[in-house]
Amino acid sequence: MNKCPFFNICGGCDFDFTDENYKQQKLSVLPHIDITDSVIWGEFGQRRRADFAFDDKHFGFYKKQSKDIIDISKCMNIVPEINDIIPYLSKLPWCGTGSVLVTLCENGIDVSVSADIPFFNTELKNAIEKLPNNIIRFCWNGKIIRNYITPIINFDDNTVEYTINAFLQPTKQTEKALRDLVIKHCINAKRVVDLFCGLGNFTFATKATGYDIVGNGIKRDLFKKPLTAKQLNNFDVIIMDPPRGGALAQTKEITKSNVKRIIYVSCNPNTFLRDKNLLCNAGYKITYITAVDQFVGSVHWEIFSVFEK
Repeated sequence: MNKCPFFNICGGCDFDFTDENYKQQKLSVLPHIDITDSVIWGEFGQRRRADFAFDDKHFGFYKKQSKDIIDISKCMNIVPEINDIIPYLSKLPWCGTGSVLVTLCENGIDVSVSADIPFFNTELKNAIEKLPNNIIRFCWNGKIIRNYITPIINFDDNTVEYTINAFLQPTKQTEKALRDLVIKHCINAKRVVDLFCGLGNFTFATKATGYDIVGNGIKRDLFKKPLTAKQLNNFDVIIMDPPRGGALAQTKEITKSNVKRIIYVSCNPNTFLRDKNLLCNAGYKITYITAVDQFVGSVHWEIFSVFEK
């Protein structure tokens, strides 16, 4: 198997995912949790979004443990569609410094720039207009410069607009694996609420009421204004998939509710353990827990868990 030429140079990966001992290496950083099911392994080369960096001279990834940028022509961990446009993005007359989030949607590629300068020059704008047509939207600090078609995302048979910089699982494979687990543990539930619902990966599949900061659910900042215990008591099952900061305020309200089942999906084992302790101290018990290698090559694990009381 070909080795990644940028491993230990680029800061994107902590482990060489082409190494025959990759799984053992990745398992060595799995937090101590009593997993009740087999680990779900992701596949490399499936990432449909990538964060690049740029300055006046370079476009690529940050060097390991550095803010220096190394030029990248191809990444073995991302989908071919994104790799194909790297040469075009590299040749743009970049100005200032910043990051570039590139996302493969169902109908083309979305490019979203977060720059240290609010404006772009005419030279860059003209170059953006000449990019390949499969780059269907290009944004600079939230302002749309080019928009051929509105980017869309599919969750099984449900299609939604991909809003600028919206949260999205990094691969379709792990997105579906998590959705299938949620569906499995929502069987027979009549009233489901999906908190931090994003664009609706779990919402549509479970016919849930969705709440989120951004996305297609009911707009509500669950960090500042979590659903109250009284509101939560209207549901049979709670689904939570919060950002890395976890769901401290919302978890405190859950502990005061009468909801019997909580499905908690976490991308940060540290905040998960904090919230888990609150739930367990309130009488909930973990009945199912597993780990997902969602960010292949990194030290990060996704935790999928079910709490019941």
